[in-house]
Amino acid sequence: MVQKLLESSDYVLQLLATQSFVKFTNIEEDTPSYHRRYDFFVSKFSSLCHCNMEDTEVRRKLRLAGLKGLQGVVRKTVSDDLQVNIWEKTHMDKIIPSLLYNMQDNRPLSLSADATDSSSSEEHNPAVLAEMCLREVTGRATFGNIKAVLQPVLKHLDNHELWVDNKFAIHTLKVIVFSIKSQYTYDVVQILLSHLDEHSKDQACIRTGMVSALSKIISIAAGEAVGPSVVGTVNSLLTHLRHSVDSRSQDEEHRFQEAVINTLGEFVQSLPDYQKIETMMFILSKVPVPDPDNAFRDGDVLVQNMLLKSLLKVGTKYTTVQLTATFQGPFIEPLLRISLAPDPVVRLIVQHILHTLIDRRGNLEKFMKPDLNIVNSDINIEKCSRQDVMFMKKSGQDLYMCVYNNLQFQNNRQENIEALLCTVCLLAVEVANEDVWIDVIRLALAIQEMACINNVLSEQRRCAIHAMVACIMNLVGYLLALPNVNQYVEQVIKLRQEDAPHLLPEIVIGDDGGSTTPPETGSTLSEVLLFDRNALAEAFRNHEHDVARLQLPFVPRQSSELVSVTRSISDLNSISVEVDSINSSPGIVRKHPEEEITVESLKKMMAEPLDVNKEAEEARRIQIVEKYRTATFEELIAEKSEAKMDQLQNKLNEIFGKLSASGGGHDLGRTPGSPNPSATKGDEYSKATCAPPLYEIRFPDLFVF
Repeated sequence: MVQKLLESSDYVLQLLATQSFVKFTNIEEDTPSYHRRYDFFVSKFSSLCHCNMEDTEVRRKLRLAGLKGLQGVVRKTVSDDLQVNIWEKTHMDKIIPSLLYNMQDNRPLSLSADATDSSSSEEHNPAVLAEMCLREVTGRATFGNIKAVLQPVLKHLDNHELWVDNKFAIHTLKVIVFSIKSQYTYDVVQILLSHLDEHSKDQACIRTGMVSALSKIISIAAGEAVGPSVVGTVNSLLTHLRHSVDSRSQDEEHRFQEAVINTLGEFVQSLPDYQKIETMMFILSKVPVPDPDNAFRDGDVLVQNMLLKSLLKVGTKYTTVQLTATFQGPFIEPLLRISLAPDPVVRLIVQHILHTLIDRRGNLEKFMKPDLNIVNSDINIEKCSRQDVMFMKKSGQDLYMCVYNNLQFQNNRQENIEALLCTVCLLAVEVANEDVWIDVIRLALAIQEMACINNVLSEQRRCAIHAMVACIMNLVGYLLALPNVNQYVEQVIKLRQEDAPHLLPEIVIGDDGGSTTPPETGSTLSEVLLFDRNALAEAFRNHEHDVARLQLPFVPRQSSELVSVTRSISDLNSISVEVDSINSSPGIVRKHPEEEITVESLKKMMAEPLDVNKEAEEARRIQIVEKYRTATFEELIAEKSEAKMDQLQNKLNEIFGKLSASGGGHDLGRTPGSPNPSATKGDEYSKATCAPPLYEIRFPDLFVF
């Protein structure tokens, strides 16, 4: 009967039929009717939702009737798996577009509770009722039915070109994400990413709209992402970023790239810290590294730029607690390697990444521009932890070398030098340790020397480097709080203000060389205008500080040697050292086989009777017991130690012989500055060597109790 009324052309009968059907759907049945079909009702109610009658009031009533009818169909069928499967594609392709059509027509873009929960709005506004129905449908969807709901939504947005002006797309996706069960929210992101993959060849404006809509919901779903899901999402976004670099339409693609980077930042923001670190390491692994054998294409430089911007965006969402946890070996080593890229923009982005990750106390803004009055600023300094000190002992030299090598590039801009200065200042403040400050002084002196002897750099760049050194020395003197050191630094700065103001940061060095040409070049500067190591050492001595570390020169390494394992003394001149360390260790005895074990010896052992082996073992035992009963203590010691002493002495002679040959005739077996005992003592030295004191005698393990 209801079907007959719905087939009528009289809209009043259609409204009455809809009311009857809604009442029917609210009746709970004890035994469902499996033969009942709802295909006609889905089609009829969907057509009512698209009513376009000229009479506005009739159109509104019919659309409301169609929406209520679809709501009743869903409620009637979704609760029983034995009923008609409402999640089939044929049904969802009618239901979802009907709901979206009414939401789009005079839709409210607000998600306020008043607009969605008011019963009066439901009864009189098709847009509000359609949104309520969409929430109910998505809320009832299970894991296997999410795609059935989302595919018609994405298809509707594609067909009506709603991605460019994506307000409705964002609103619809938010409705779905907030309505769906929390454990399934991340599936919405994955389906949307797959849809973006399918449209990777579309116009940049369409893809930008998709990514922008994704950025609005991805932070909501990021909490449910675990393990491979995180890597898969990041990898998908980075893939689109790389493909965008090869496009010709730079303006549109640039907006798309910015949208991808922002989406990546929104996604990572809700992740735990350990996943943020893993994400940064994963992004860094995708950055192309220059190959010295092959030319670096412009496209690779753009890829570097985009991926490092993505890394920087992720870094802004991460808060460093311990430097050791942030700058792990697999992360800091490739990052410092990329910091020596030929492109100055890439090098600048790497320094910004370091700034973001090193700064933990909000000092970054204070060091963005070089300023000698920075000591008057409110610098936040706290005592560093032991973990930070260990980090600087392990990776500090690599960071210093990164700064030193970066300053030698001829294509450096003013921003590059300012960023390098900021990096050094942040390290000095974040790791407030005197050894670190001394190392920073050594680095500054090495940079100053490089600026004086490097004739390849322009005069403006060399003056900018001298100004950078002045800022570093001024800050370190303030951190050390030693009056004599501060007095010496202020003295040099005052002399520069009087005679060479172009060596101070107050003079802006432009990239176009438009600043005043300095009257002196770096190679002819007066020594009083430079910071002197001996004068600094004397200032430290006046405060009874050890200057041994300060006197050590900073030894630069080539770029290819950066972030490499330091060779130990055993690697010198490829000397092979094979000392029997196990025998020299107390409490460890190495057992050597009496004879070489071969197949023949094993066959012989199997063939011989057991009594023969037992007799030989017994005879050997009796011989050892008899020897230790009759021999003197000195004889036993001599027998045990003579062979080892000879072997060790021969090995030492061989090592020192190779060191002497490679050292140009110098005796490397003794400490520098000490007299040669063999040349002055003669036989007495030999006797002293052969007759060690009693406390140095190594007793055999047999006599140790």
